[in-house]
Amino acid sequence: MADADGGPSSDDFLPIAILHTEQAHSARLYDYILGGKDNYTADRVAAHKLLRAWPGVKDSMLANRAFMHRVATFLAGEAGIRQFLDIGTGIPISPNLHELVQRTAPDARIVYVDNDPIVLTHARALLTSTPQGRTAYVEADMRRPETILTAPAFTDTLDLSEPIALTVIAMVHLIADEDAFPLVDRLVQALPSGSYLALSTSTADTAPEMHEVARLSREEGIDLQLRSKRKVEEFFQGMELVEPGVQLINRWRPDTEVVEADIAMYGGVARKP
Repeated sequence: MADADGGPSSDDFLPIAILHTEQAHSARLYDYILGGKDNYTADRVAAHKLLRAWPGVKDSMLANRAFMHRVATFLAGEAGIRQFLDIGTGIPISPNLHELVQRTAPDARIVYVDNDPIVLTHARALLTSTPQGRTAYVEADMRRPETILTAPAFTDTLDLSEPIALTVIAMVHLIADEDAFPLVDRLVQALPSGSYLALSTSTADTAPEMHEVARLSREEGIDLQLRSKRKVEEFFQGMELVEPGVQLINRWRPDTEVVEADIAMYGGVARKP
């Protein structure tokens, strides 16, 4: 359905699932800790439990946001990528991925993917592309990669004969190993040579308190997975890791001198040969 000006109508972005606001949700919890307003009492209660267990949760989330900014700038700039597939988009917080990459490459095309109905209601914020570029939104679950790869918004926006950057930021720590590794591999295998994978995920290597954070998260219905650095490196098997490899996210190509902080997330970027 379209508005009189030819753009999508508000009906196109109405949620089609129950929000379950009585239960904490990872995207809304993240939104609350970062100062957003798209959250509910259950999310705020859960957030305070996690922060009491380890205050570094907030520093890690902020560092993850900054990591995404640097990754987007690297991929659009130094790597020369003009197509992006962002899975697990979350509630929009400006600058979003398309805003970052289109600063460098106004003709960049971005497909956002999420299965959260709240993200769906904010889809307009993700579709404000430059005139030269394009953005699109796919409502799908990463656990069903074929629904992403066959979605018209994907096939009409991205060209599989040209490199694509797959960004999976703070997403795979919500998926168990037996599913996460084959899912990422399936998506990477669908992309052409010269494509990139950018990924970040939680760890307890640097903060044993994260085991308690994970336990409390499970109590709230969020199954948080914690992985060692070696385990995170397995996501990039068969690919060419970009220097400095898999690192704590604040140490991956920092814009300035690294500021020591409580960080419990690894991240990395790699190129598909």
